[in-house]
Amino acid sequence: MEAPHRRSGLKYLVKKLQNHLQLSRRVDALAVYVCEETVPHDVKEGQFAVVAKKDEEKPTRFVLELSVLKHPPFLRLLQLAEDEFGFQHDGALKLPCQPEELRRILQDRTC
Repeated sequence: MEAPHRRSGLKYLVKKLQNHLQLSRRVDALAVYVCEETVPHDVKEGQFAVVAKKDEEKPTRFVLELSVLKHPPFLRLLQLAEDEFGFQHDGALKLPCQPEELRRILQDRTC
């Protein structure tokens, strides 16, 4: 026959594991919810969104591949964005350039 304190210790351990599993399921569900809410559906894995806008011009949104982060002219745009807007912002990354300028930079990268 098992000692009473051993059975209660086992019950405590089982209860603790059950609580941990329930908590991890809630965290997983929350992570899926947050991810679905903050990333637009047209932005796939390996991509990110930017908005090109200069002065009073209408902003234009672009969905870019992560590989563009290795392109020096795009990196210069990122530096300008940091200088102008800083790091704290919501939504797509804002680039201080005209949409045509960003299109040219992206086109030059593919040539």
